[in-house]
Amino acid sequence: MQQAQFSIGQLIVHKKFNYRGVIYDVDAEYTGTEEWYEKVAKSKPPKDKPWYHVLVDGQLMTTYVAERHLDVDASSEPITHPLTEDFFDSFEDGAYQNYQINN
Repeated sequence: MQQAQFSIGQLIVHKKFNYRGVIYDVDAEYTGTEEWYEKVAKSKPPKDKPWYHVLVDGQLMTTYVAERHLDVDASSEPITHPLTEDFFDSFEDGAYQNYQINN
């Protein structure tokens, strides 16, 4: 198992699709279904490396992304997503703080 390169609250940019987002959960390895992987993960990223749950900036959607598709977002600007307040208390120094689960 590999150490995750990114952490909860960190801003990222998707390398291929060029969207910004914030990580709200990390899986040490792929935990989705085989059906989803075959349908959506067209580049067949490794399942045995970290995958990330991401709130997408300016969208209502979330994504599930393999680590190799992410880069650090150097903008240090907050994202716009309706769920940021459900997961985080604040935005400071270019990252979301005080991760919480309000389910």
